[in-house]
Amino acid sequence: MDKKTSLISKKIASLRGGIQAAATLITNIHLPNLFKGKIYQGNAKTVCVPGLNCYSCPAATGACPIGAFQAVVGSSQFKFTYYITGFFILLGVMLGRFICGFLCPFGWFQDLLHKIPGKKLSTAKLKPLRYLKYVILIVFVILLPMLVTNSIGMGDPFFCKYICPQGVLEGAIPLSIGNAAIRFALGKLFSFKCMILIAVIVLSILFYRPFCKWICPLGAIYSLFNKVSLLKITVDSSKCVGCGQCSNACKMDVDVCKTPDHPECIRCGACIKACPKDAICYRFMGKSCQKNDNR
Repeated sequence: MDKKTSLISKKIASLRGGIQAAATLITNIHLPNLFKGKIYQGNAKTVCVPGLNCYSCPAATGACPIGAFQAVVGSSQFKFTYYITGFFILLGVMLGRFICGFLCPFGWFQDLLHKIPGKKLSTAKLKPLRYLKYVILIVFVILLPMLVTNSIGMGDPFFCKYICPQGVLEGAIPLSIGNAAIRFALGKLFSFKCMILIAVIVLSILFYRPFCKWICPLGAIYSLFNKVSLLKITVDSSKCVGCGQCSNACKMDVDVCKTPDHPECIRCGACIKACPKDAICYRFMGKSCQKNDNR
């Protein structure tokens, strides 16, 4: 049983890139729209996707949870408010930041950028910047949309409008290429957001997932559930020899042995693949690595 659990965990970790690609495709299934310059507006757009994925992307299948939350957080008259809040809680309790590691299109985009050959820099000494994403969550996703609303009570999407680079990457750029009217309407805000996107791209090549670590409010929400989520990473203390290879392999700067359920852990499985003793594995609903009594 112990060996089987370890093999399954390593298999999941090894398939991560393929799972990320599949999740991105499913989240953006309407690919022909990329060449038409128009947004899919079917019934599926009333359903939120788990990762950060712009509603305005021509290929987008569903709605971005952060964008949808900002729109309705300012008024309790929208039943959608309760739906999105429940959506966050459900996915957070079930998976935690596994969504960041496996199901988020923008997370995968950063992973691909970091594979570009060149000098890589550590974020270990930049840990205080982790708290910036919580400030962005509170100020730009909750407070400002609550305080600044239109005549029907819908909030202004401050994070999407002024910070999120995903909107430019998936929305503004494809739409402007395929739609001349949108292309001629682009102004200073688009230029400003392009600068943010370029900065994130450059930083993602140098650092591992800077947007996830320092900026993403969706990651901030899911991180609150990491310690209580049904899906966890567990360390079998009877097999661990304290070599530290798991922590060295972790690009999210987590001490895996001490805090395997740290809020920054995205469940990517790098520690599972790095462990020479197969002491680390995924656990779901209490089913975890069992001690091997036959050693």
